[in-house]
Amino acid sequence: MYPICRTSARLGLRELSHEDVDAVLAIYGSVAATEHMSFAPRTRDQVEQIVSEFVASAQQTPRNLYALGVVQQDSGEVIGFGRLAIDPHQPRGATMGFALRPDTWGSGFGLETVRLLLGLGFEELDFHRIWGARSPRNAASAKTLTAAGMVEEGIIREHILKAGQWRDSIVHAILDREWRERAAQ
Repeated sequence: MYPICRTSARLGLRELSHEDVDAVLAIYGSVAATEHMSFAPRTRDQVEQIVSEFVASAQQTPRNLYALGVVQQDSGEVIGFGRLAIDPHQPRGATMGFALRPDTWGSGFGLETVRLLLGLGFEELDFHRIWGARSPRNAASAKTLTAAGMVEEGIIREHILKAGQWRDSIVHAILDREWRERAAQ
């Protein structure tokens, strides 16, 4: 499916383009934004390469990765990034992740982004299960994922190696029927 365009009251998801490098760098290059991610802040050159890979992946058939810009509706500005990636080990399963620019935190954009991603995954891409992993210290992400209806399923022990230290990850997931039940309420 290309191009992706999904909107909510304040945000939209759209395909990334090469013009979005600075917006992605504001997240991937930020110490604050990458604190709980699996990697250290990226350089501009690294982000240019990542964005190029994301743009190319959107044209693949079959498409296995949906790497999307999170756009603020009123300004048209890319303030975040969201992704759904087909899980090759799970029929109709996908992993998800999201990140927002630190100056937008605390506005409810995280929950809105997760709901957009889940809606895309269940309503348009026909996934059965979507899961994501977060840092155990990321309380804001835990709150956001739970508010979106995702269930905390457990711990992947020593899942991430960052700065020479192993870190656990907490898994959250939601099933298609759970999404439909929440949408019907």
